Amino acid sequence: METWKPVAQVGDISPDTGTLRVVHDGEGVCLYDLQGEICATQDRCPHGNASLADGYVEDGTIECPLHQGVFDIRTGKPQCPPVTTDLRRYEVRVEANTIYLKAEAA
Repeated sequence: METWKPVAQVGDISPDTGTLRVVHDGEGVCLYDLQGEICATQDRCPHGNASLADGYVEDGTIECPLHQGVFDIRTGKPQCPPVTTDLRRYEVRVEANTIYLKAEAA
């Protein structure tokens, strides 16, 4: 049986940055509002110890604020050096403006 955990409201995502950092199953997660499509990835850049929630969102990508590495938010794939490791993505569901993330299997 799938378990989904509420983590935020859609309106909690900053309209200025398009991001919000939350904690899910003990891990930092970055939520993104891509023109109404809610996505979620790990919050920490795998290249450096920077929060992607502090990064710059543009055209479905997130730029790390530390080393300017860019990731595709929907796929987690790195788009340019210096980043080479995929971002972990999370399954998202939105119901009545509440954002749910799929819980890890126990």
